[in-house]
Amino acid sequence: MLFLYNLLVHCIQVLLPLPALFNRKLNLFVEGRKKVWNTLETKCPASSKSIWFHAASLGEFEQGLPVITAIKSAYPNHILVVTFFSPSGYEVRQNTTSADVTVYLPLDTKTNAQRFIAAIHPEMVFFIKYEFWPNYLNELLRLQIPTYLISGIFRPNQVFFKFYGGFYRKALRSFTHFFVQNDTSKALLQNIGYINCTVSGDTRFDRVASLLERDNRLDFIETFKNGTPTVVMGSTWPKDEELLISYINQTTSNVKFIIAPHNIKAEQIASLQTRLQKPTVLFSEKEGSDLSSCVVFIIDTIGILTKIYSYADIAYVGGGFGNPGVHNVLEPATFGIPIVVGPNYSHFAEAKALVGQNGCLSIQNQTELNDAFNLLINNEDERHEKGHICSTFVQMNKGATTTILNFITKTHPIQ
Repeated sequence: MLFLYNLLVHCIQVLLPLPALFNRKLNLFVEGRKKVWNTLETKCPASSKSIWFHAASLGEFEQGLPVITAIKSAYPNHILVVTFFSPSGYEVRQNTTSADVTVYLPLDTKTNAQRFIAAIHPEMVFFIKYEFWPNYLNELLRLQIPTYLISGIFRPNQVFFKFYGGFYRKALRSFTHFFVQNDTSKALLQNIGYINCTVSGDTRFDRVASLLERDNRLDFIETFKNGTPTVVMGSTWPKDEELLISYINQTTSNVKFIIAPHNIKAEQIASLQTRLQKPTVLFSEKEGSDLSSCVVFIIDTIGILTKIYSYADIAYVGGGFGNPGVHNVLEPATFGIPIVVGPNYSHFAEAKALVGQNGCLSIQNQTELNDAFNLLINNEDERHEKGHICSTFVQMNKGATTTILNFITKTHPIQ
């Protein structure tokens, strides 16, 4: 099986540059990896000590950020290396100050794994949530480098738990310890013989809770809001926008709307703006605009949605009409905001929990969306009660980072 896996990865490595000529994301994937070895040679001298964190993409990086920050603080004499598999993570966070070195992870060949690990010579390694690369894991096991999974989550339908999943089950031997999000994950691991497991919870709760401690001020949002109740619609997709636009155009309530689409391509932003019948301004055109007179603010940029949520009275989180489903509900939840989502949320434990606790309302059609917004806009008590449920949910689930850090510092005394 390993032979077939390696053959497939080698074929991908050889063939990928061709389609990359015609696809921007693939081009970033290929070209970004060409810089890895020179970067490591410059920033990871042989005399240094390092700790390595790997994240598949941006979401996993943000999820692991509390642990990355805590480990960097606890082990200040180590170089902290962060790797990404996906361009959507690396291109956004390549200049993060949370790491000393940020690079793409070279493709999972045996040669790359040996060369990469030799180049950074880590004393500890952390994989965030998932991504199990057999050659890297086998090399870490061979060198007996302590390797941890943090915020791990396992489900019965994953390959590890199938009769044909022996190849991937074997790769799990490389992990010194698993820090998982829930009891189900722990039970699944134990059923296949891995008892080196702690239910620590999800570090995303620590990350979003920490958002309350930072400066979230955005002067242009304050000017636009102008003391008016505001609905922030984050990470919206076309199906979400179809319902949202209809509501915005027909409502007579004294309320403002901020839309932060998932896709900010110019043609899609233009289409969104054209269909809105209320005074609208784009982030890219805000300078010189009379923001306070506008009813809709379209955020055609990335990186500021979390701060914008701090100004919301109500949040709509998009993605719930697509597959796999709704985007991150924890960011608005931490600010004590009632949340509305589409029908597809069952794969996300935090969304499922908040819907169950009635802090989050799930809608399936235009009528239900209209009713949900009207309730939350016109009933201040309902708005505050559901917002309180959301903020309490975040606060009650904090602590994963402390659990992980206590284990690591006890196992690897700070030097």
